[in-house]
Amino acid sequence: MMRRIDDRFIPLIGTIAVFLVTAACGSVAYTGFFSAQVFMNLLIDNAFLCIVGVGMTFVILTGGIDLSVGAVVALTTMISAALVEQHHWSARQAIPLVLAFGSVFGALMGWLIQRYRLQPFIVTLAGMFLARGLCYLISIDSISITDEAYAGIAHARVPLGGEVSISIGAIVALLTVVVGIWLAHATEFGRTVYAIGGNEASATLMGLPVARTTVLVYAFSGFCSALAGVVFTFYMLSGYGLHAVGLELDAIAAVVIGGTLLSGGVGFVAGTLVGVLILGIIQTLIAFDGSLSSWWTRIVIGALLLLFCLLQRVFELRRAR
Repeated sequence: MMRRIDDRFIPLIGTIAVFLVTAACGSVAYTGFFSAQVFMNLLIDNAFLCIVGVGMTFVILTGGIDLSVGAVVALTTMISAALVEQHHWSARQAIPLVLAFGSVFGALMGWLIQRYRLQPFIVTLAGMFLARGLCYLISIDSISITDEAYAGIAHARVPLGGEVSISIGAIVALLTVVVGIWLAHATEFGRTVYAIGGNEASATLMGLPVARTTVLVYAFSGFCSALAGVVFTFYMLSGYGLHAVGLELDAIAAVVIGGTLLSGGVGFVAGTLVGVLILGIIQTLIAFDGSLSSWWTRIVIGALLLLFCLLQRVFELRRAR
């Protein structure tokens, strides 16, 4: 049976299996854990991480990395809050602006990486410092969002039947995943992304638009980060320079746990969604237990990340044979 399964799907199958086993253990151990609303809350509470993870998936598929995503989320919340609260812009005016800003910011980093053959780690690290610094040029304090339209979107819930409901941010996250899956598997852009991750030199010799695609990948990651920042403002109703600290590491962890190879060329956006849900369900299990410190979340995530890195190495050795 394992021989009939395409090797590319093995990491994804492992990710799904981990999620199902974790959910089953929680359902057996804790009363009330196995309910539709608990699982909806996994997505509601991690919607911004899911959106960032979609953009990060494309970056890692090319063999790159983007360390600026958390800082861009924070900068987006600061710009949105400043425009809405201090300059009295409407949400309809502020949101397109910050989405365009995130896209341009990501495209600039992608252009520097492609044009001057710079390491993505260094370029996006510089982008992270730049975005965090710009946050404090706007304000060193938190800016609360009291606009009624923003608050209405933040508190809105879409009923799914019975007492189960989902937030607007979670719906945006699911739509982002759907768009990501479509881009990855049904467009020339997605095929080029996989080709670059597999072997950039070969992709160039095949005549694929490697330079343009690299810039677009980082632009898409910047767009997703800005969109996650908008969702984060719905979640927190504030802008702050210290929002989303370490989010880039959580996003990378979700992508890797979701089955995407750090070396690039293999992975699925759907796997990233499952990876985010795994991180969320670990936090939920610790919350249901009540006796464990929240730091156990990091310990378990670290152990899972090491495990999946080892599985990736085994997978790469198997592919090389």
